[in-house]
Amino acid sequence: MQTDVKDKNEALTRKDFASDQNVRWCPGCGDYMILANMQKTFAQMDHAKEDFLSVSGIGCSSRITYYLDTYGIHSIHGRAIAVATGAKLANPELNVWVSTGDGDCMAIGGNHFIHACRRNIDLNIIIFNNKIYGMTKGQSSPTTPEGTKTKTAPEGNYENTFNIGEVAIGAGATFFARVPDKDPKLMEEVMMEAYRHKGTSVIEVLQNCVIFTDGIHEQITGKDTKDDNQLVLEHGKPMVFGKDQQYGLKLEGMKLKKAPYDENDPTFLKHDAHEPDSALQLALAKLELPDFPVSMGVIRKSDKPNFDKTVHDRIATVREHSSFESVSDLFNSGNTWDIE
Repeated sequence: MQTDVKDKNEALTRKDFASDQNVRWCPGCGDYMILANMQKTFAQMDHAKEDFLSVSGIGCSSRITYYLDTYGIHSIHGRAIAVATGAKLANPELNVWVSTGDGDCMAIGGNHFIHACRRNIDLNIIIFNNKIYGMTKGQSSPTTPEGTKTKTAPEGNYENTFNIGEVAIGAGATFFARVPDKDPKLMEEVMMEAYRHKGTSVIEVLQNCVIFTDGIHEQITGKDTKDDNQLVLEHGKPMVFGKDQQYGLKLEGMKLKKAPYDENDPTFLKHDAHEPDSALQLALAKLELPDFPVSMGVIRKSDKPNFDKTVHDRIATVREHSSFESVSDLFNSGNTWDIE
């Protein structure tokens, strides 16, 4: 889906990315904030409008493709990342954004997700985490907290849950960020950082479902609790939190420790999102209430060769070392070459 294309020298606005489709989410759904921020940040990106591509799977989150005035593919359950991978490989100049949910991405789409992280293909993946299957009417998802009553666990969910950050970083993601749906400023900053990153960028949005899990993130995102229960990370700055920024983090052996913050104490940790070794970033992604605040912002942003560039570099090398007119002619010939 795409409408008029502006002149390349004409500035884009949020309205340029708002489609003519009626938005059909429940009143009060956190998806509205994600949509608004995507439209706003898209207008700030250094890409021609015709090079934007929205790809989604199935679920409430995945309706967003209809509401963004870009080229779009509303694909099938769990396969958005696979479809987006094909599109990015076919045209590396595309600015590809994948919208998916905790069920769509972490369950049926889990295999595609971990291999996108492993390959480090240049995709921006936004996971709408409301910790439930919403469109299919309230079944437990891989992120539903233990004890939560759902349609498939009426006496309380009894399964172990995924921590999306742990899955992403463990699978090799070079960019992982987390943001609440109630913080548009932080969401905008995170989306722009993801756009600038060359590789797989994963953004987990703590998104509220007003029908099946209303208030599921309230302890983290609530007005009276967020200061104590969120650790908003900034690269190169001390990791401090609390209403008066009175706490910080130290290392105690191999574990993180919460302690009263003293700016003159050099043992308090500063955030290094660019560190290639992901051990500390993984520990930050796993912080949970009530013992620790939940990490927000860009947790990991590390450089590594990205898959789409590597593939096209390899194709160029093969062409350079052969007399065939196309790569298909080369493979059909039965000949092989050792490529340094």
